[in-house]
Amino acid sequence: MGPAPTETRTGRVDDVLMLTRLAAGRRAVRPILDWLAARSGAAVGLIGGDGEVLVTAGGTDAGALGPAADAAVELRRRGTPSAVLGDGRAATVHLVSLGLEGAADQAPFLAVAAPAREPRHLSVLLSDASRTLALCWRVEEAERNRRRVEFAEAHSREAVLHLLMVGSVPAAQRVAGALGPALPPLNRVYVVECPGNRRREIALRIARAAHGRAWIVPCPVRPNHLIALVPVHSEEAPDAGPGAGTAPDGGAEDRPDEPPLDRLITRHIPGCRVGVSAEVALRDTPIGYEQAFHALAVARSAPEGCASFGRHTDISVLSTPEGRVWAADLLGPCLRYAPPRRADPGPQELLGTLGSWLSFGGAASRHLKIHRNTLAARVRLLEELLGLEVGRGLADQSAAWLALQLHATAQWHPPATADGPACLRTVLDTTAARVWAQVQLRPLEQANVTAGPETVLAWLRADARLPATAAGLGISLPGARKRLARAEEALGRSLLRAPSAKYELWLAMRALRRL
Repeated sequence: MGPAPTETRTGRVDDVLMLTRLAAGRRAVRPILDWLAARSGAAVGLIGGDGEVLVTAGGTDAGALGPAADAAVELRRRGTPSAVLGDGRAATVHLVSLGLEGAADQAPFLAVAAPAREPRHLSVLLSDASRTLALCWRVEEAERNRRRVEFAEAHSREAVLHLLMVGSVPAAQRVAGALGPALPPLNRVYVVECPGNRRREIALRIARAAHGRAWIVPCPVRPNHLIALVPVHSEEAPDAGPGAGTAPDGGAEDRPDEPPLDRLITRHIPGCRVGVSAEVALRDTPIGYEQAFHALAVARSAPEGCASFGRHTDISVLSTPEGRVWAADLLGPCLRYAPPRRADPGPQELLGTLGSWLSFGGAASRHLKIHRNTLAARVRLLEELLGLEVGRGLADQSAAWLALQLHATAQWHPPATADGPACLRTVLDTTAARVWAQVQLRPLEQANVTAGPETVLAWLRADARLPATAAGLGISLPGARKRLARAEEALGRSLLRAPSAKYELWLAMRALRRL
């Protein structure tokens, strides 16, 4: 004797209520499958139209759904939404398509391998569960597609930033033109140190403030950093938040009482730190990034949590004809290098690796998206080609860094010639170089920092290694770190974190003949 109709209706109501509660949760497909398996005592899973088992309930062996996987391919070919397989003596396999109207071709099948004596009213249970599962699957699939689109867009924007950082401005403009918005000719670079997992929130705030014209890229090296190229004219009327700065006609309204964008960010996101570069042309984006990173070192100790790079420290004063000839001679073996295999890196890729290594050290593998062993092999090759110890020696690293900077400026100058062989000493032994060097060091010398110049000089002599610096000064390691942190504040430059100003400071000390 079967159950009374009232009991049947009550049981179905309970099942529907349970399905509704499970569907309200995040990523509800698997919990619903687990509940359905426990409720029916069957093997339960989802099978794609190509026969692939996509997900199974806990405790379900994928092999138990083998017949269903084979049948799903045939059902998809015929366009049949459901089927029951079995002869009553073995397990009965139920297949129900989770396709909604207009999307049946992409939807999986709910597969339930029930025992020969299947529970009563299993067909009703599957009918209710399949409708709920169809909606939950669509929601999860939409979320997966959203993440894929965001991932692809983030990587495309990162590719544009990488092209700018290696000097391929026309290629970056072409890619940006396809993605939108176009890259503006004059920007400020923002480097934002984000607390917790708030990079997305900060990116949205910057995008609103810049009226959608900023290029915002999650830093590929540091997971808590955000890099933004903000057009200069977009900063004139930042938006304080949703609904702010909107004119009655729907356009942007000037808000002269609003704070600058960097202070707007730190005001609304406690714990956030922002470094801002000076105005830089698109081709000078690498310079802008370093400026913003140096400003970030100051922002960490600033009361407002933000700082701008306002001091003129342009290395282009060393871009004399002699300097460009010296840089061309130093980098020449790399520029003339012919890789033995087509898959091996060519000259431009090697120069990009050199720049990334000098800026980020071992983290360059994340920046370049290569394995750390590949990075190490490229660094060894660069050392062989250039005849420099770029892997560890600060003197050789500084020379390579300056050569890269002068090589980047060479394209904006006519071909350079020199009266005689050029060397680093001749490049730094000029009045312009000495004036530049004095500008670099003057803030440290004028600041009231205990043994600031002596500490920095000892640090440079120790190849920017803290333990050797502390030993040379006869002080503790924490003491040396505190002294250098105070020197950072005085200089307004990053010393202890990459990209560091150690190369410029080494060159400045060398130009003044202190090294």
